[in-house]
Amino acid sequence: MTEKKHRAKGWISLGVVFAVAGMASVETYRLRQVDASTSLPMAPARKGDFSVIVRCRGELKARLSRQVNAPVNVPDLRIVWAAPPSSPVKAGDVVIKFDPSSAQQQLQEKEAALRQAQATLDQEVAQARITGEQDKLDLATSTYAAEKARLEASKQEIVSALQGEENKIDLSLAEEDMKVKAAAAHLHTASDAAKTASLTRLRDHAQADVDLTKHRLAQMELTAPLSGIIVYLPNYSQGWMNAKPFQVGDQAWPGASLAEIPDLNTLEMEGKIEEIDRGRISLGNSSQVRVDALPELTLRAKLSSLSPLTEQTFEWPPSSSFRGFSAIQKPDPRLRPGMNGSMDIEIKKIPSAISVPSKALFTRNGKAVVFVNGKDGYHAVEVEILARNPDEIAIKGIDPGAMVALTDPEKRDRKP
Repeated sequence: MTEKKHRAKGWISLGVVFAVAGMASVETYRLRQVDASTSLPMAPARKGDFSVIVRCRGELKARLSRQVNAPVNVPDLRIVWAAPPSSPVKAGDVVIKFDPSSAQQQLQEKEAALRQAQATLDQEVAQARITGEQDKLDLATSTYAAEKARLEASKQEIVSALQGEENKIDLSLAEEDMKVKAAAAHLHTASDAAKTASLTRLRDHAQADVDLTKHRLAQMELTAPLSGIIVYLPNYSQGWMNAKPFQVGDQAWPGASLAEIPDLNTLEMEGKIEEIDRGRISLGNSSQVRVDALPELTLRAKLSSLSPLTEQTFEWPPSSSFRGFSAIQKPDPRLRPGMNGSMDIEIKKIPSAISVPSKALFTRNGKAVVFVNGKDGYHAVEVEILARNPDEIAIKGIDPGAMVALTDPEKRDRKP
């Protein structure tokens, strides 16, 4: 009897052990499911309008910009002052000043030469006036002598023949002297006119030099052609490898492009569009522009132009792509040309669509599935893909608000 009791107690103990082990296994499985459901990254399925986009990278550019160029006919240009790089300027503000000392010295020399030329001309004009008055006096005297000799010659009938012949000779000499004086006066007038014209040309040339030097002095200060920010261009005087932006102390050559002022109100994003996406977009498509330097900023834009042909880049390996330009409707004052970013071009919109992150879509047996979190863990649900974006996917087959896994829970369970 005692042996039977010991055997019964043994079987009961063994049953209790198996029951406890089973309960522990069930609890362990439940804890694993709970842990999996709480530790896996998840995201809710969102319901709303889904925008199908084409995303491309690019950089900001200004559609309107003006260059600041050095004067064309001004030699020896050295920059002595310049507005700070990337500083805001207004139309008409002085942005670059050149050293005016050489031009000022030339102006003083040219003005001295002009004064000397003007004095020489004035002296010649005065001398010509004196010579002209003297010639008039001599001609008048000669004319008077000729008239007197003509009067004496008219007395031939009342004087002796000898006296009459003398009067004729005197008249002839007086007339010849009058002709000589008239010719001399004409010669002096022509000579003085020629000298005056020559000296006038010299004076005008000196005046032109003075005016040119003053014009050069006026060009020693360059002003901004429009409002914006000033960006200094590279100075290639030391070669392409050593090119640096123009700065104070640099020597500029006539007509050199020194700086550029873009109009910040005309900023647009230039993006590289792949050939496979070119046929999906068209002018006027809405787009959203994001700048890497300002990740919190999203700008509304509109596709304003597209390149008709592909353009090849200088990157390695070489690639060809179309160029699209999205004009920003309300540019932020912090934006600057050359900033890198992206633009999402909207090609169509699906209303009341259910979307999930692209990481939540997986493939099982060749079909698209998502893992929906439930009370007993994750279970795979087959879905239909309506549209696909780089970050989101529009699907059909699950309810809005369902929590989907962003990693494959089955692969997690298979890990040792």
